[in-house]
Amino acid sequence: MNHILAIDQGTTSSRAIIFDQDMKIVATAQEEFTQHFPKSGWVEHDPADLWSTTAGTCRSAIERAGLTAEQIAAIGITNQRETTLVWDKTTGEPVYNAIVWQDRRTSDYCRELRDAGHEAMFTERTGLLLDPYFSGTKLRWILENVEGARARAESGELLFGTVDSFLIWKMTGGAAHVTDATNAARTLLYDIRKGRWSTSICDMLGIPMGMLPEVKNCSDDFGMCRADLFGKPLPILGVAGDQQAATVGQACFQPGMMKSTYGTGCFALLNTGETPVASKNRMLTTIAYQFDGKPTYALEGSIFIAGAVVQWLRDGIKIIREAGETQPLAEKADTGQNVIMVPAFTGLGAPYWDADCRGAIFGLTRGTGPEEFARAALESVGYQTRDLLEAMKDDWGGDGKDVLRVDGGMTASDWAMQFLSDIIGAQVDRPEVLETTALGAAWLAGWRAGLYPDMEGFAQNWALEHRFEPNMDDPTRDAKYAGWKRAVAATMAV
Repeated sequence: MNHILAIDQGTTSSRAIIFDQDMKIVATAQEEFTQHFPKSGWVEHDPADLWSTTAGTCRSAIERAGLTAEQIAAIGITNQRETTLVWDKTTGEPVYNAIVWQDRRTSDYCRELRDAGHEAMFTERTGLLLDPYFSGTKLRWILENVEGARARAESGELLFGTVDSFLIWKMTGGAAHVTDATNAARTLLYDIRKGRWSTSICDMLGIPMGMLPEVKNCSDDFGMCRADLFGKPLPILGVAGDQQAATVGQACFQPGMMKSTYGTGCFALLNTGETPVASKNRMLTTIAYQFDGKPTYALEGSIFIAGAVVQWLRDGIKIIREAGETQPLAEKADTGQNVIMVPAFTGLGAPYWDADCRGAIFGLTRGTGPEEFARAALESVGYQTRDLLEAMKDDWGGDGKDVLRVDGGMTASDWAMQFLSDIIGAQVDRPEVLETTALGAAWLAGWRAGLYPDMEGFAQNWALEHRFEPNMDDPTRDAKYAGWKRAVAATMAV
């Protein structure tokens, strides 16, 4: 029993990765699933797809590794955060599709709460802003709009959970209705200072508290999965939301350390230690991880569209066939053109938090083509990251490290990472293990199982693959960033 099964249930695909006793990847399986867009700004997943792709990739990874369940010590789970599910506590049948974190359908309700003066209370207790990004208003929407849902919830028939809770409930055959502190902290319902669900917020949103899962540490006993899934019962010993799992996987255990993950969106976290830091710049205050009942806090900035902008080039305007074509196109772009893309396809996240604005492209000429579009798409991720880092450093005020640890699919592009280093004017470190989200989940479970080292030992194992140093001069950097800020202002003004 010297392997860990890590589940990485993401926004566009589910993955399972087997790690050995040295935390090396042995086998991987991945399966994409359908995205549903029933109305403009609405994004949903079929819960059956989340479950079937998760179970299927787990079985495939175990098979590809040439293992049996007897050789797996534990399971770790990391997941897309804020995505909201409600299901029948007896049958497990969802009452509605999963409402995805990107979904903006509750924008008007969030605005009503802000206009009524409630945002300060929400922020003080949850560290979050009143934005449709978070789970609480999505849950309220289901209760208000699905026939019979509110009455069933109030009578104790329905359960709420983020994706981790739903998967664990399915894996344990309904024996465990649980979550971890990092996922709870993203619901808009959890008091991150008191470490419990907020009665007053649940009352305000009309959410029966009996629907809510038990909150545990990130490395904890979450239940035993059913024997029929993989051949024997396996313990689930680690859970963290995807960005917190990446923070753990990057070994950002010291206050001031920063990481940024580039998946569908981009999420930067700055470890602030034992103290929750209130943001002046509309960053989020959240829980980075929690062990032994003690949370470690972080400032977080969220960009809704990062890797998704490359998917748009592929699926939306069809100028590439696969993501790997973006870098060679960007390298051939006309440097005389200054095309700026603001990818606000589902609104703008931090530090702007404008749910209603939509994407725009500036600086087009008759000579603008696929090369310039590709470069502008990759550059947009760098610009948005700088927005986040400047805001977080201003909030933190401490000795932030002038190093950004990066992970996620987009970091495979040397061109994109070099531009990132240039535009933020700081060192960008790419680790040997790019699957840091899954690695974080694996370590949480493996540490609990006694297979992996403690925090200090794990941090010593972190290994650098490539370091990008800024080589853009200050006037160029400042001029390019000023152009980005003008483009954002114009986009928000429409």
